[in-house]
Amino acid sequence: MRLNLKNPIIFFDLETTGINIASDRIVEISYLKVDLNGNESLKTYRVNPGVPIPEKASAIHGIRDADVKDSPGFNEVAKILAKEFEGCDLAGYNSVRFDIPLLAEEFLRVGVEIDLKRRKFVDVQVIFMKMEQRTLTAAYKFFVGKELKDAHSAEADTLATYEVLQAQLDRYSNLENDIGKLAEFSAHNRNVDFAGRIIYNEEDVEVFNFGKYKGKPVCEILQHDPGYYGWMMNGDFPLYTKKVLTSIKLSSIKK
Repeated sequence: MRLNLKNPIIFFDLETTGINIASDRIVEISYLKVDLNGNESLKTYRVNPGVPIPEKASAIHGIRDADVKDSPGFNEVAKILAKEFEGCDLAGYNSVRFDIPLLAEEFLRVGVEIDLKRRKFVDVQVIFMKMEQRTLTAAYKFFVGKELKDAHSAEADTLATYEVLQAQLDRYSNLENDIGKLAEFSAHNRNVDFAGRIIYNEEDVEVFNFGKYKGKPVCEILQHDPGYYGWMMNGDFPLYTKKVLTSIKLSSIKK
């Protein structure tokens, strides 16, 4: 089924040095841009992460230090990506919890501004897990009826994710062909930061989503336990989470 789009949409996948959003780096990004007329353009970039790629990560995606030694750093492709992603909604497989937060970190790290919070995020994995609970390879087999070749290469996974979402819309009559509705359906929470450390509760209040203050309003905790702010700012949290936390702190001071 052709997607009903209000904005262009980009399906993307990252291969990285690991799974720590705050400290790991991109080694490959592939994205498929679909415009309002259904025209598709696919691009893939290998990226030199500037740090050694652990063998554990290479064993999954097959990319090693020698493969990226002459590739550009993320700082060299960030502005190109930001321009391509501008005004587009985003889709991926496990993208809400991993790919989008990590991509946001990379942009912040090199000082390139991109307002991802205004975009809709569709996570095909969440739709699949709510409907069938399987991996991407199984999802591709189940929905598309073919074996996924070159799994864990960013390009193959990106194309497979696009095909799976189209097939999901064909299969499930209760899935509305609307990116906003799909983004809402595939969201884990209403995140304030990309990593979901801070979320909105039912009253639209920012609350912590982890640790001893889980469920507690951020402003309230920052007032009663000011040291918690310093602990988070010095801790192993994503840059964007720290940026959001600081924004909430400053807003509470102005009130």
